[in-house]
Amino acid sequence: MTISMRGTARTAAVLTGLALALSACGGGSEDSSGDDTQLSGTVKIDGSSTVAPLSTVASELFTEENGKVQIPVGTSGTGGGFEKFCAGETDISDASRPIKDEEKAACDAKGIKYSEFAVANDALTVVVSKDNTWAQCLTVEQLKKIWEPGSKVNNWNQIDPKFPNEPLKLFGPGTDSGTFDYFTDEINGEEGASRTDYQPSEDDNVIVTGVSGSKGGLGYFGFSYFEANADKLKAVEIDGGNGCVAPSVAAAQDGTYKPLSRPLFIYPSAASLKRPEVLAFVEFYVANHADIATKAKFVPLNSTQEGALKQALETLKTQAG
Repeated sequence: MTISMRGTARTAAVLTGLALALSACGGGSEDSSGDDTQLSGTVKIDGSSTVAPLSTVASELFTEENGKVQIPVGTSGTGGGFEKFCAGETDISDASRPIKDEEKAACDAKGIKYSEFAVANDALTVVVSKDNTWAQCLTVEQLKKIWEPGSKVNNWNQIDPKFPNEPLKLFGPGTDSGTFDYFTDEINGEEGASRTDYQPSEDDNVIVTGVSGSKGGLGYFGFSYFEANADKLKAVEIDGGNGCVAPSVAAAQDGTYKPLSRPLFIYPSAASLKRPEVLAFVEFYVANHADIATKAKFVPLNSTQEGALKQALETLKTQAG
Protein backbone atom coordinates (compact mmCIF):
# COMPACT_ATOMS: atom_id res chain seq x y z
CA MET A 1 0.00 0.00 0.00
CA THR A 2 2.84 2.36 0.89
CA ILE A 3 4.58 1.71 -2.44
CA SER A 4 1.34 2.26 -4.32
CA MET A 5 0.72 5.59 -2.60
CA ARG A 6 4.24 6.76 -3.27
CA GLY A 7 3.86 5.78 -6.93
CA THR A 8 0.61 7.65 -7.14
CA ALA A 9 2.13 10.74 -5.55
CA ARG A 10 5.08 10.61 -7.94
CA THR A 11 2.75 10.24 -10.94
CA ALA A 12 0.65 13.17 -9.74
CA ALA A 13 3.74 15.32 -9.38
CA VAL A 14 4.84 14.46 -12.91
CA LEU A 15 1.39 15.21 -14.32
CA THR A 16 1.26 18.51 -12.45
CA GLY A 17 4.63 19.46 -13.85
CA LEU A 18 3.54 18.56 -17.37
CA ALA A 19 0.35 20.56 -16.97
CA LEU A 20 2.28 23.60 -15.83
CA ALA A 21 4.71 23.25 -18.71
CA LEU A 22 1.93 22.88 -21.26
CA SER A 23 0.14 25.85 -19.75
CA ALA A 24 3.26 27.96 -20.08
CA CYS A 25 3.83 26.87 -23.68
CA GLY A 26 0.19 27.28 -24.68
CA GLY A 27 -0.42 30.57 -22.87
CA GLY A 28 -0.27 32.51 -26.12
CA SER A 29 -3.11 30.49 -27.66
CA GLU A 30 -5.30 30.77 -24.55
CA ASP A 31 -4.70 34.49 -24.02
CA SER A 32 -4.88 36.28 -27.33
CA SER A 33 -3.87 39.54 -25.65
CA GLY A 34 -0.26 38.52 -26.08
CA ASP A 35 -0.69 37.73 -29.79
CA ASP A 36 0.97 40.43 -31.88
CA THR A 37 -0.92 39.22 -34.97
CA GLN A 38 -4.32 39.95 -33.47
CA LEU A 39 -6.28 42.67 -35.23
CA SER A 40 -6.41 46.06 -33.55
CA GLY A 41 -7.41 49.62 -34.39
CA THR A 42 -10.67 51.50 -34.89
CA VAL A 43 -13.39 51.20 -37.54
CA LYS A 44 -15.43 54.43 -37.57
CA ILE A 45 -19.08 54.18 -38.62
CA ASP A 46 -21.69 56.94 -38.75
CA GLY A 47 -24.95 57.70 -40.53
CA SER A 48 -28.51 56.39 -40.48
CA SER A 49 -30.11 55.76 -37.09
CA THR A 50 -32.21 53.09 -38.81
CA VAL A 51 -29.17 51.14 -39.98
CA ALA A 52 -27.28 51.67 -36.70
CA PRO A 53 -28.77 48.57 -35.01
CA LEU A 54 -27.45 46.43 -37.89
CA SER A 55 -23.94 47.84 -37.66
CA THR A 56 -24.06 47.63 -33.86
CA VAL A 57 -24.90 43.92 -33.97
CA ALA A 58 -22.18 43.37 -36.59
CA SER A 59 -19.74 45.22 -34.33
CA GLU A 60 -20.67 43.19 -31.27
CA LEU A 61 -20.38 39.85 -33.07
CA PHE A 62 -17.07 40.82 -34.70
CA THR A 63 -15.44 42.08 -31.51
CA GLU A 64 -16.31 38.86 -29.68
CA GLU A 65 -13.34 37.37 -31.56
CA ASN A 66 -11.44 40.61 -32.19
CA GLY A 67 -11.51 42.36 -28.86
CA LYS A 68 -8.75 44.84 -29.72
CA VAL A 69 -10.79 46.42 -32.52
CA GLN A 70 -12.98 49.37 -31.54
CA ILE A 71 -16.07 50.01 -33.71
CA PRO A 72 -18.05 53.08 -32.60
CA VAL A 73 -21.38 53.50 -34.41
CA GLY A 74 -22.68 57.09 -34.70
CA THR A 75 -26.21 58.17 -35.65
CA SER A 76 -26.03 61.60 -37.27
CA GLY A 77 -28.54 60.59 -39.97
CA THR A 78 -27.94 59.38 -43.52
CA GLY A 79 -27.16 62.88 -44.80
CA GLY A 80 -24.98 63.75 -41.82
CA GLY A 81 -23.17 60.45 -42.17
CA PHE A 82 -22.35 61.08 -45.82
CA GLU A 83 -20.98 64.53 -44.93
CA LYS A 84 -18.48 62.91 -42.58
CA PHE A 85 -17.76 60.01 -44.93
CA CYS A 86 -17.09 62.21 -47.95
CA ALA A 87 -14.80 64.37 -45.80
CA GLY A 88 -12.76 61.27 -45.00
CA GLU A 89 -13.73 61.26 -41.32
CA THR A 90 -15.31 57.78 -41.25
CA ASP A 91 -14.60 54.36 -42.71
CA ILE A 92 -18.19 53.23 -43.31
CA SER A 93 -21.38 55.23 -43.80
CA ASP A 94 -24.74 53.74 -42.77
CA ALA A 95 -27.57 54.79 -45.08
CA SER A 96 -31.29 54.13 -45.30
CA ARG A 97 -31.37 55.41 -48.90
CA PRO A 98 -28.92 55.42 -51.84
CA ILE A 99 -26.27 58.13 -51.95
CA LYS A 100 -27.43 61.33 -53.70
CA ASP A 101 -25.71 62.96 -56.68
CA GLU A 102 -24.49 65.90 -54.60
CA GLU A 103 -23.05 63.49 -52.04
CA LYS A 104 -21.32 61.55 -54.79
CA ALA A 105 -19.80 64.82 -56.00
CA ALA A 106 -18.57 65.62 -52.48
CA CYS A 107 -16.89 62.20 -52.25
CA ASP A 108 -15.39 62.58 -55.72
CA ALA A 109 -13.94 65.97 -54.76
CA LYS A 110 -12.09 64.34 -51.86
CA GLY A 111 -11.07 61.26 -53.84
CA ILE A 112 -13.23 58.97 -51.68
CA LYS A 113 -13.98 55.72 -53.52
CA TYR A 114 -16.66 53.41 -52.20
CA SER A 115 -19.22 50.76 -53.09
CA GLU A 116 -22.89 50.52 -52.17
CA PHE A 117 -23.68 47.42 -50.09
CA ALA A 118 -27.35 46.53 -49.53
CA VAL A 119 -27.08 44.57 -46.26
CA ALA A 120 -30.74 44.10 -45.22
CA ASN A 121 -34.29 45.16 -45.91
CA ASP A 122 -36.66 47.20 -43.79
CA ALA A 123 -40.37 47.82 -43.41
CA LEU A 124 -40.69 51.52 -42.59
CA THR A 125 -43.30 51.60 -39.83
CA VAL A 126 -46.00 54.14 -38.97
CA VAL A 127 -46.70 54.05 -35.24
CA VAL A 128 -49.32 55.37 -32.83
CA SER A 129 -49.80 55.29 -29.07
CA LYS A 130 -51.10 52.20 -27.30
CA ASP A 131 -54.03 54.39 -26.26
CA ASN A 132 -55.04 54.88 -29.91
CA THR A 133 -57.94 52.48 -30.44
CA TRP A 134 -59.17 53.80 -33.80
CA ALA A 135 -56.33 53.96 -36.35
CA GLN A 136 -55.88 50.30 -37.20
CA CYS A 137 -55.11 51.06 -40.86
CA LEU A 138 -54.29 54.15 -42.89
CA THR A 139 -54.23 54.53 -46.65
CA VAL A 140 -51.37 56.15 -48.54
CA GLU A 141 -53.80 58.95 -49.41
CA GLN A 142 -54.55 59.56 -45.73
CA LEU A 143 -50.85 59.61 -44.89
CA LYS A 144 -50.31 62.12 -47.69
CA LYS A 145 -53.15 64.26 -46.32
CA ILE A 146 -51.37 64.28 -42.94
CA TRP A 147 -47.78 64.82 -44.08
CA GLU A 148 -47.87 66.78 -47.34
CA PRO A 149 -46.36 70.29 -47.46
CA GLY A 150 -48.75 72.89 -46.10
CA SER A 151 -51.04 70.35 -44.45
CA LYS A 152 -53.23 71.86 -41.75
CA VAL A 153 -54.54 68.54 -40.45
CA ASN A 154 -54.26 68.77 -36.67
CA ASN A 155 -57.05 66.50 -35.46
CA TRP A 156 -57.76 62.84 -36.07
CA ASN A 157 -61.34 63.54 -37.18
CA GLN A 158 -59.94 65.54 -40.09
CA ILE A 159 -58.33 62.36 -41.39
CA ASP A 160 -61.53 60.33 -41.13
CA PRO A 161 -64.88 61.57 -39.72
CA LYS A 162 -65.19 58.23 -37.93
CA PHE A 163 -62.07 59.01 -35.91
CA PRO A 164 -62.52 60.81 -32.58
CA ASN A 165 -62.03 64.49 -31.83
CA GLU A 166 -58.44 63.98 -30.70
CA PRO A 167 -55.54 66.39 -31.35
CA LEU A 168 -52.99 64.98 -33.78
CA LYS A 169 -49.38 65.30 -32.64
CA LEU A 170 -46.73 64.43 -35.20
CA PHE A 171 -43.21 63.12 -34.64
CA GLY A 172 -40.71 62.05 -37.25
CA PRO A 173 -37.12 61.98 -38.50
CA GLY A 174 -35.24 65.18 -39.27
CA THR A 175 -34.29 66.27 -42.76
CA ASP A 176 -30.83 64.64 -42.53
CA SER A 177 -32.51 61.25 -42.21
CA GLY A 178 -32.70 58.78 -45.08
CA THR A 179 -35.95 57.58 -43.54
CA PHE A 180 -37.35 61.10 -44.00
CA ASP A 181 -36.21 61.10 -47.64
CA TYR A 182 -37.72 57.70 -48.35
CA PHE A 183 -41.03 58.36 -46.59
CA THR A 184 -41.62 61.74 -48.22
CA ASP A 185 -40.79 60.34 -51.66
CA GLU A 186 -43.12 57.36 -51.35
CA ILE A 187 -45.98 59.12 -49.56
CA ASN A 188 -45.84 62.71 -50.85
CA GLY A 189 -44.38 61.96 -54.26
CA GLU A 190 -41.22 64.04 -53.84
CA GLU A 191 -38.15 63.47 -51.71
CA GLY A 192 -37.97 66.05 -48.94
CA ALA A 193 -41.52 67.34 -49.49
CA SER A 194 -43.14 67.47 -46.05
CA ARG A 195 -45.01 69.69 -43.66
CA THR A 196 -42.59 71.27 -41.22
CA ASP A 197 -44.77 71.78 -38.15
CA TYR A 198 -43.93 68.46 -36.52
CA GLN A 199 -41.38 67.46 -33.89
CA PRO A 200 -38.30 66.18 -35.76
CA SER A 201 -35.39 64.20 -34.35
CA GLU A 202 -32.49 62.18 -35.72
CA ASP A 203 -32.82 60.00 -32.60
CA ASP A 204 -35.59 57.44 -33.05
CA ASN A 205 -35.83 57.01 -29.28
CA VAL A 206 -37.08 60.61 -29.07
CA ILE A 207 -39.84 59.72 -31.54
CA VAL A 208 -40.74 56.66 -29.47
CA THR A 209 -41.04 58.80 -26.36
CA GLY A 210 -43.11 61.46 -28.13
CA VAL A 211 -45.62 59.10 -29.73
CA SER A 212 -45.98 56.79 -26.73
CA GLY A 213 -46.57 59.77 -24.45
CA SER A 214 -49.39 61.25 -26.52
CA LYS A 215 -52.79 59.61 -27.09
CA GLY A 216 -53.07 61.38 -30.44
CA GLY A 217 -49.42 60.90 -31.40
CA LEU A 218 -48.25 59.53 -34.76
CA GLY A 219 -44.76 59.01 -36.14
CA TYR A 220 -42.64 56.80 -38.37
CA PHE A 221 -39.26 55.05 -38.34
CA GLY A 222 -37.63 51.70 -39.12
CA PHE A 223 -39.25 48.37 -38.26
CA SER A 224 -36.55 47.35 -35.75
CA TYR A 225 -37.32 50.36 -33.57
CA PHE A 226 -40.98 49.41 -33.51
CA GLU A 227 -40.17 45.82 -32.54
CA ALA A 228 -37.89 47.05 -29.78
CA ASN A 229 -40.72 49.26 -28.46
CA ALA A 230 -43.79 47.16 -29.22
CA ASP A 231 -44.73 47.33 -25.55
CA LYS A 232 -45.17 51.11 -25.87
CA LEU A 233 -46.46 51.55 -29.43
CA LYS A 234 -48.86 50.12 -32.02
CA ALA A 235 -47.93 49.64 -35.68
CA VAL A 236 -50.48 50.94 -38.18
CA GLU A 237 -51.39 48.76 -41.14
CA ILE A 238 -50.88 50.46 -44.51
CA ASP A 239 -53.22 50.25 -47.50
CA GLY A 240 -51.15 50.87 -50.61
CA GLY A 241 -54.07 50.06 -52.90
CA ASN A 242 -54.50 46.34 -52.29
CA GLY A 243 -55.85 46.27 -48.77
CA CYS A 244 -54.39 46.78 -45.31
CA VAL A 245 -51.04 45.11 -44.61
CA ALA A 246 -49.13 45.17 -41.34
CA PRO A 247 -45.36 45.69 -41.38
CA SER A 248 -43.54 42.38 -40.88
CA VAL A 249 -40.56 40.40 -42.08
CA ALA A 250 -42.76 38.23 -44.29
CA ALA A 251 -44.62 41.19 -45.83
CA ALA A 252 -41.34 42.95 -46.62
CA GLN A 253 -39.87 39.80 -48.18
CA ASP A 254 -42.88 38.97 -50.34
CA GLY A 255 -43.41 42.58 -51.44
CA THR A 256 -46.94 42.96 -50.08
CA TYR A 257 -46.04 45.75 -47.66
CA LYS A 258 -46.23 48.66 -50.09
CA PRO A 259 -44.93 51.25 -50.55
CA LEU A 260 -42.82 51.33 -47.38
CA SER A 261 -40.48 48.36 -47.85
CA ARG A 262 -36.90 49.34 -48.68
CA PRO A 263 -33.28 48.13 -48.73
CA LEU A 264 -30.73 49.39 -46.19
CA PHE A 265 -27.10 50.13 -47.04
CA ILE A 266 -23.57 50.52 -45.81
CA TYR A 267 -20.94 52.39 -47.85
CA PRO A 268 -17.37 51.26 -47.03
CA SER A 269 -14.42 53.37 -48.18
CA ALA A 270 -11.93 51.72 -50.54
CA ALA A 271 -9.04 53.52 -48.82
CA SER A 272 -10.17 52.24 -45.41
CA LEU A 273 -10.26 48.68 -46.74
CA LYS A 274 -6.47 48.82 -46.99
CA ARG A 275 -6.39 48.61 -43.19
CA PRO A 276 -6.69 44.97 -42.11
CA GLU A 277 -9.18 45.63 -39.31
CA VAL A 278 -11.58 47.41 -41.68
CA LEU A 279 -11.28 44.75 -44.38
CA ALA A 280 -11.83 41.97 -41.86
CA PHE A 281 -14.90 43.71 -40.43
CA VAL A 282 -16.48 44.38 -43.82
CA GLU A 283 -15.84 40.79 -44.94
CA PHE A 284 -17.41 39.59 -41.69
CA TYR A 285 -20.43 41.88 -42.24
CA VAL A 286 -20.96 40.49 -45.75
CA ALA A 287 -20.42 36.84 -44.80
CA ASN A 288 -22.82 37.06 -41.85
CA HIS A 289 -25.39 39.51 -43.23
CA ALA A 290 -28.38 37.18 -42.74
CA ASP A 291 -27.52 36.39 -39.12
CA ILE A 292 -26.85 40.08 -38.42
CA ALA A 293 -30.18 41.12 -39.97
CA THR A 294 -32.08 38.51 -37.98
CA LYS A 295 -30.43 39.43 -34.68
CA ALA A 296 -31.10 43.14 -35.33
CA LYS A 297 -34.75 42.31 -36.23
CA PHE A 298 -34.49 43.36 -39.87
CA VAL A 299 -35.46 41.51 -43.03
CA PRO A 300 -32.59 39.48 -44.56
CA LEU A 301 -31.62 39.92 -48.20
CA ASN A 302 -33.10 37.74 -50.92
CA SER A 303 -30.82 35.58 -53.08
CA THR A 304 -30.47 38.22 -55.82
CA GLN A 305 -29.50 40.89 -53.32
CA GLU A 306 -27.05 38.51 -51.67
CA GLY A 307 -25.28 37.92 -54.97
CA ALA A 308 -25.05 41.67 -55.58
CA LEU A 309 -23.63 42.20 -52.10
CA LYS A 310 -20.82 39.71 -52.63
CA GLN A 311 -20.00 41.27 -56.00
CA ALA A 312 -19.90 44.74 -54.45
CA LEU A 313 -17.32 43.53 -51.95
CA GLU A 314 -15.09 42.08 -54.67
CA THR A 315 -15.36 45.32 -56.67
CA LEU A 316 -14.37 47.42 -53.67
CA LYS A 317 -11.44 45.15 -52.83
CA THR A 318 -10.18 45.63 -56.38
CA GLN A 319 -10.47 49.42 -55.99
CA ALA A 320 -8.58 49.21 -52.70
CA GLY A 321 -5.73 47.45 -54.49
